[in-house]
Amino acid sequence: MLETIYTYSLEDGKKVEKLFDHPHAMINHMVFPKGEGLPEHFSNSNVYMVIVRGTLTLQLGDQEPHHYQKGELVNIPYKVKMNVGNSHQETLEIFVIKAPTPLKYLEDLKG
Repeated sequence: MLETIYTYSLEDGKKVEKLFDHPHAMINHMVFPKGEGLPEHFSNSNVYMVIVRGTLTLQLGDQEPHHYQKGELVNIPYKVKMNVGNSHQETLEIFVIKAPTPLKYLEDLKG
């Protein structure tokens, strides 16, 4: 078998799980019921959010919050302040891809 299989939760409760962490890319799976999300933070890599269920409420920098739907992919540049959450009734499910991984940026800072 040449491929590697990664499994992720199929539950509706709040979940943040790292599926894959490789020097070139990191993939996380997140599930947020209404009112749930991540604490405000700065992106530590180039971030790609793939919305597979629900509506993502995302505030970047000083912008007003925007809402992104199932079937959309949002790219967030490195070092951007962000608020990620679900302000809608339907459960939000996203995959978050970081490429390169945050480790690459730490290595670049160390020089």
